[in-house]
Amino acid sequence: MSDTIDCQMSSTGVVTLRLIRPEVCNAINEIMVAELTATLAAISQNPDARVLVLTGTGRFFCAGTDHQWMLKGSQAGPDHNFEDALHIAHLLRTLDRLPIPTIAHINGPAIGMGIGLISCCDMAVCSPESWFCIPDTRLGLIPAVFGPYVINKMGSSAARRYFLSTERFSPAAAQGLGLIHECPASDEEVSEQVAQWVRTILHNSPHALTAAKRFITSVEHRPIDDAMLSDTAHRMAHIRSHEEAQAGLDAYLRQASPDWAPK
Repeated sequence: MSDTIDCQMSSTGVVTLRLIRPEVCNAINEIMVAELTATLAAISQNPDARVLVLTGTGRFFCAGTDHQWMLKGSQAGPDHNFEDALHIAHLLRTLDRLPIPTIAHINGPAIGMGIGLISCCDMAVCSPESWFCIPDTRLGLIPAVFGPYVINKMGSSAARRYFLSTERFSPAAAQGLGLIHECPASDEEVSEQVAQWVRTILHNSPHALTAAKRFITSVEHRPIDDAMLSDTAHRMAHIRSHEEAQAGLDAYLRQASPDWAPK
């Protein structure tokens, strides 16, 4: 039983992973890092898991890194801080590379590392009470470990502004930057958006979803040269001959639902 997270999977393979440190606004400490990493690793190996929904408990999605943990780090040596940072880096990479689709259900403000978690998810929707901030430089720090994911999501121009100014920004601004995809007007609409994405994802081929995620990572920021042409052709050849592609095409021609779709 975890003290920092709650993980539940439905009969249809929908995994809900909830941060449960509401007394500190779901701030992340070393225990949560370890439990999140282990849980995500287990999810990645579970063939029944189809989609992950990451959310928070209480008023905040995630208030970043726990201040007590940061204080302990400020009093420790470089080796200790390197190990701490590496554990966070492994957590973020595990979430970013999870083989199933991931949805960030942002139930409130996201600060610092909380924005890092969002940036590692495939889809993101936030409540109207949400706001965002990357305050590291105000504390004499830099967002080094989660920064690459935020820069990939928002772009370097936005990163220059928000890393350096540490100003808060709104759901509308976050959507304009590409950090989140939807910012509905009510919490009910937020929940419905999550449910809509889940319904859509469950109708798609699990193998193709994993292959699509790996494809995006592979081609991102690469030139469209001969090597990419060969790589994409190999991916197409492989996926066409996969049993799920054959089953999907057969179901389409018969105007039926494939086996992976909800009944």
